[in-house]
Amino acid sequence: MMASQVYFTSLRTGYHNSLLTKIQRLALAAGLEDVVRKGGLTAVKLHFGERGGTAFIRPVLVRPVVDALLQAGAKPFITDSGTLYVGSRGNAVDHLNTALLNGFAYPVVGAPLVIADGIDGLDEVAVPVNLKHFKDVMIASAIAHADSVVTLTHFKLHDAAGFGGAIKNIAMGAASKKGKMAQHSEVAPRIIYKKCIGCGLCLERCAHGAISIVERQAGIAAPSASAVKVVQIDRELCVGCAQCIHGCQQGALTIDWDKDLPKLMEKIAEYAVGAIKGKEKRSLFINFLTQISPACDCYPFSDAPIVGDIGITASRDPVAIDQACIDLLNKSPHLPSSCLKGEEHYPDKIRAIYPNLSWERQLIHAEEVGLGTREYELVEVEGGKK
Repeated sequence: MMASQVYFTSLRTGYHNSLLTKIQRLALAAGLEDVVRKGGLTAVKLHFGERGGTAFIRPVLVRPVVDALLQAGAKPFITDSGTLYVGSRGNAVDHLNTALLNGFAYPVVGAPLVIADGIDGLDEVAVPVNLKHFKDVMIASAIAHADSVVTLTHFKLHDAAGFGGAIKNIAMGAASKKGKMAQHSEVAPRIIYKKCIGCGLCLERCAHGAISIVERQAGIAAPSASAVKVVQIDRELCVGCAQCIHGCQQGALTIDWDKDLPKLMEKIAEYAVGAIKGKEKRSLFINFLTQISPACDCYPFSDAPIVGDIGITASRDPVAIDQACIDLLNKSPHLPSSCLKGEEHYPDKIRAIYPNLSWERQLIHAEEVGLGTREYELVEVEGGKK
């Protein structure tokens, strides 16, 4: 496979070359006008950030991409899907309120906000992929039905996948709740018995008859002496939709995390294939190497960045752009104010923070399933001039 082009622009600016101008120029150089259809619906996929987080892409930096899409005749909408965990983005109402709180309002970004998997995470499309882990993947309907996709990603590290780049953004972020569960887990949620009061709210949310209320067994911890009943999940009937997790007010249901992290990375790669299936030539990826935090934007906080701001990349190839971002990260000196301490040089900053993660597996499997190539040519787009 030939090397893919990855376009790069620094954050240097000047009077006649603002960062907003540079972002639009970068997107156009990478082929934005070629990936959209005139009058076609374009999903601008990004992460609105959790409440309390601060490292997500600034909404004002999204506007140049939206403007370029409008000028190309597309109909862009800003989108993300609901979270699997219980946070401030678990349903469409909370998600939209969080997006607005974080600044993603129509007057700022210039396009409407759409939660891709609907009000409760059930609006999904089964996309056939026939790969190692999945025959079909469950993609949020708004993204599945879009004519093209432009993925804007805040590149950062991740405590399970090693890094969160374009691949993870479009894979996990385009999946419905059922799709997220399939990537993270072996389907059925885990019960935290010491929190369960047997209230039955989760049972009301289950559409598959997989949950029942049973007598608490002796020796099982309880939140109070009066808690005599607990839930029980039939793993044969559970489809992993995660509705019960969001229905529990006690936090007694959680993801039964798959501890095989290389398998998680492979699943992410396969979901990325499904997310852009049929749109392989109508997809563009833009990664922001700014405020690169050591953990995901899904946390309600953002730790100090591990390196200084590097720049912005764009490519038609999600594998190449993520590889390029990792290389740019590892070439940058670490910040002693971050979790990387001392004067030591860290040639692999992901392993320096997560020594037990073989982060390469995400990229290797993505290449194996035909998502793209790790070989790339870095093309610098005109820099800022004073």
